[in-house]
Amino acid sequence: MKQITVVIVGMGFGKEFIPIYQKHPAIKRVGICTRNPETLKELKERFNLDDDLIFTNYEDVPKRADVDAIHIVTPVPEHARMTLASLNAGKHTACTIPMAMTVEDCKAIVEARKKSGKVYMMMETALYTREFLYGLKLAESGELGRIQFVRGSHIQDMSMPGWDEYWKGYPPMLNGTHAISPLLRINNTKAESVVCHGSGRLSEDLASRYGSPFAVETATFTLKNSDVVAEATRSLFDVVRQYRESYDVYGTKMSFEWEQLQDEGHSVFDGGENARRMECPDTDDMLIPEIAHFTKREKIDDPNHVSFLQGAGHGGSHPHLVQEFLAAIVEGRESAVDAHMAANYTCAGICAHESAMNGGKRIQIPDFE
Repeated sequence: MKQITVVIVGMGFGKEFIPIYQKHPAIKRVGICTRNPETLKELKERFNLDDDLIFTNYEDVPKRADVDAIHIVTPVPEHARMTLASLNAGKHTACTIPMAMTVEDCKAIVEARKKSGKVYMMMETALYTREFLYGLKLAESGELGRIQFVRGSHIQDMSMPGWDEYWKGYPPMLNGTHAISPLLRINNTKAESVVCHGSGRLSEDLASRYGSPFAVETATFTLKNSDVVAEATRSLFDVVRQYRESYDVYGTKMSFEWEQLQDEGHSVFDGGENARRMECPDTDDMLIPEIAHFTKREKIDDPNHVSFLQGAGHGGSHPHLVQEFLAAIVEGRESAVDAHMAANYTCAGICAHESAMNGGKRIQIPDFE
């Protein structure tokens, strides 16, 4: 098996990936990059990392000839710049969501990936949670029947301590992939156009930061080669609710609705007035043995990190992301969330926000194929 050297950039929740990569048989060495020297020292000792793969300056990482892959887990405004630097240096590149903040940067990344010939993967946790993989299995097996409608939401309170300053006033749908991508993937398609409406008003301070007044944005998407319409809702500030990152899918034979409260159980409907609560099964059997145990919540290294407090451990998705990224590299193929797909998921949200800012005008989403 080809042995890969990877450097993880960003040690917020990025550090959760260190032990997963270290346990994967395709990995030769793991490095890290962060500007915080105390974090570097602590993680180097805890994970026994090599001195020559410890970086404080990102620009040094793509220059290293012995680095095969870079996994970017940094603040959103850095994604496009770092991804382009990695691909242009000929590195396989994984990046947390979203791909970028503008349509133009998404196009640039698609082109850079094409020129580089390297693997790109957007590490969308929502597509690898135990809840989504359960629904996807129902869809692919035919148990749902014909899908008639899908709906997603991503509602959170980013006024909680721990979120970076740039999040304040961030337009809801500008980073909409958690709510959008499951709706598109379960229908095995892409978004073609969007109509989005803003609702409510942010406080003056928050609204002024991005020039975006809406507390909530709700979008409806038409889908390529499908008669299904997808609906997604997103909010980040000035709305009171427990964190919810969900998808619902309604079919002719069965329907699935995400739980209203964390850990109360999801709902399955299978005909007439039949309804039942259920817990989605773990997905460790879909992973290679070396990393299967990382689906468990107790394997989260820092459960107090705000991303996990609100995200319930990302649904056991981390080892799936690592397995798919490395498999694509080893097998010489595109990843499951390649540049074209990531650009569509990301730009669906960007175009949704544009629609909301234009009074619900229908916006065509670029076709990156």
